[in-house]
Amino acid sequence: MRRRLTVRTRITGAVALLTALGLASAGVLVYLLGVQQAKEGVRDDVDQEMAELVQLQERGIDPVTKDRFASYQRLVRVFLLRNVPSPSEIMVGAWDGGIRISSASSRSEVRSEPAFVDAVLQRLETGGSTTIESAQHGEVYLEVLPLAAGDDRGAFAVAFFVDDETGALDSTMRTYALAALVALLVVSGVAFWVAGRLLSPVRTLHETAQDITETDLSRRIPVISNDDLGDLTTTFNAMLDRLDGAFRGQRAFLDDAGHELRTPLTILQGHLELVDPADPDDVRRTRDLLLDETERMSRLVEDMILLTKSERPGFVVPATVRADELTDRVADKVRGLADRVWVVDDRADVDVEVDEQRLTQALVQLAQNAVKHTGPADTVALGSAVGAAGTVRFWVRDSGPGVPDAEKAAIFQRFTRGADAVHDEGSGLGLSIVSAIAAAHGGTAHVEDATPSGALFVISLPRQRKDASWRAS
Repeated sequence: MRRRLTVRTRITGAVALLTALGLASAGVLVYLLGVQQAKEGVRDDVDQEMAELVQLQERGIDPVTKDRFASYQRLVRVFLLRNVPSPSEIMVGAWDGGIRISSASSRSEVRSEPAFVDAVLQRLETGGSTTIESAQHGEVYLEVLPLAAGDDRGAFAVAFFVDDETGALDSTMRTYALAALVALLVVSGVAFWVAGRLLSPVRTLHETAQDITETDLSRRIPVISNDDLGDLTTTFNAMLDRLDGAFRGQRAFLDDAGHELRTPLTILQGHLELVDPADPDDVRRTRDLLLDETERMSRLVEDMILLTKSERPGFVVPATVRADELTDRVADKVRGLADRVWVVDDRADVDVEVDEQRLTQALVQLAQNAVKHTGPADTVALGSAVGAAGTVRFWVRDSGPGVPDAEKAAIFQRFTRGADAVHDEGSGLGLSIVSAIAAAHGGTAHVEDATPSGALFVISLPRQRKDASWRAS
């Protein structure tokens, strides 16, 4: 497939095209206005000549007779002697069926052109103006003033060579065209440079995307502008964060699955190899053991899938609930877990925006852990309270042995068990699930020492979610 033009080239081309259209439109407009003004100037000059002739006819004195002009022929001759026309005009007198006299001009040959003669003679009675095309001098503007003495008809005419006036304009427009071309080149060059600067993050994005592999998602694009491209860069980096997190989650899932499932699979294989099919008791014991291992494997896989889902959007669906009512509902559910002294420490009298099912799942998990590490006479308490900075704290407290300081951070990691969990048949993912649910709400989970003894597991959540988008963003 043929490679298309780059965005930089297309932007430069668009700017150059728009600039060229603008300069061309301005040039055409200036030229048309200039031509119009030139023609208006021609008409003004011709009208002035006509007005001077009329004034001489009405008030003038023949310098020879010292009296009024005896004929219009004498009037025209005297007028032509007194007035010096500009190089761009010629004045003529017409009578007796032809042009009989003209002012001195380097272009006097125009008076012999048939088109010129016909235009003058056709207007001996009516007068008026017209434009003709001279074979030698181009466009000629002609205005005729009728003159008469009885039945004797004649005319005075002024012809103006329009191309002389527009010639200067043409020269100016040629200069403008050259300046416009230089300006177009400068604008195109600047546009090419600016487009390159603006699209630099996009090129970096392209190069970064090419460098990214399945095993290396660490590259990030520096945000160097506070505009739309800066937003694009930030969004792209956020996407890389999500992809990196997703790949790390997948790798962790595969590593954890391979590690944790290897032991029960080895147990299954070993007992199947050693079972005595002829011994019913051995078969029954092996079956019970295999069922127990497969059940444990099933729980393990479900917990690992849940942890993987916690890193995806839509894992929690928040809604506004009453924190105190939620605390009581969870307390009612966990009382059936075991024979313990169940207590509700406190209830937060506020609304909180959470996924009730997921938060209930986390609190029940903490209650199950408390049951595992306490006896029938021990206390397990639940509670909620308003925390600092717009948060709500939910907790589960027990009067068991507590958690050593060295293990308080580690126990929330995957497949990590406390030192006293030797006989615990759990997967080691329970507290990881609690931490994942808290993080999905934009909160945290941690453990403290309870008073006077035991462990206090706390889930701190914001009362309102600041951003409904995926937290990895």
